[in-house]
Amino acid sequence: MMSDFIGIVREVTQAIVPIVTLIFLIMFFLPGNTPELMAQFLIGSIMVVLGITLFLLGVEVGLLPMGEAIGTAIPRSGSIFLVILIAFLFGVLATIAEPDVRVLAMMIQSVTDGGMDKTSLILVIAIGVGFFVATAMVRIIYNIPIAYLFAIGYGAVILLSLFTSPEYVPIAFDAGGVTTGPITVPFILSLGIGITSTLGNRTALSDGFGLIGLASIGPILGVMLAGALV
Repeated sequence: MMSDFIGIVREVTQAIVPIVTLIFLIMFFLPGNTPELMAQFLIGSIMVVLGITLFLLGVEVGLLPMGEAIGTAIPRSGSIFLVILIAFLFGVLATIAEPDVRVLAMMIQSVTDGGMDKTSLILVIAIGVGFFVATAMVRIIYNIPIAYLFAIGYGAVILLSLFTSPEYVPIAFDAGGVTTGPITVPFILSLGIGITSTLGNRTALSDGFGLIGLASIGPILGVMLAGALV
C-alpha cells in the first residue's frame, strides 16, 4: 500500500508541477496579484496533489477491483436482464457522482440564469450514459461489432442536430466530453473487463474497451433530444 501511495504521489506531482509553475510565474509577473493570493494558490495546489493522490489510490485499491469483481459475478447469474440493469445503474449513478458533470451543469445554469436546470441536465446526461453502458454490455455479450454501434450512434447525433435547438448542440457535445471523468471511467472500464473475462473466446483488449467511447454518445443524444422537445 505504501509503495503504491509513494508511486502515485510521484506521478501526480510530475503531472501537476508544470502547470502550477506556469500559473505561479504568470501571477508573479502580472501586476495586481498580492502575496496572500499567491500563497493561497500554492496551498490550494498542494491540496490538489494530495486530493488527486488519495483519489487515485482509492481507485487502484478499491474501485477497479470491485468493478471487475462485480463484472465477473453478474454473468454467472445467467440473466442477461440483470447484466443490462446493473450496467445501466452503474452508468447512471457513476455519472451523477462525476464532478465534471456537476461543474458543467452549474456553469450552464449560471450562464442561462436558471433557464436550464442543473438537476434536470445532470439526470439527462446520467440516463444517456446509463443507456449506452447497458448497450455496450449487450454488444459484449452478443459480440456485435463496435463500429456498427458507433455508426448508428453518431448517425443519430447528426440527424438530431438538425432538429434540436441551436443552443443545445454545443452543450450536448460538451456533455459527452465531461462524462469521461475520474469516477465514470474506472467504474465502466472495470465492469466491462470483468464481464469480458467470464466469456469464452473474448479478450479484454478487443471487447473490454470502447465502452467509454460508446458511453459518451449517450449524453450527446440525451441533451439533443431534450433540446428538440423544448
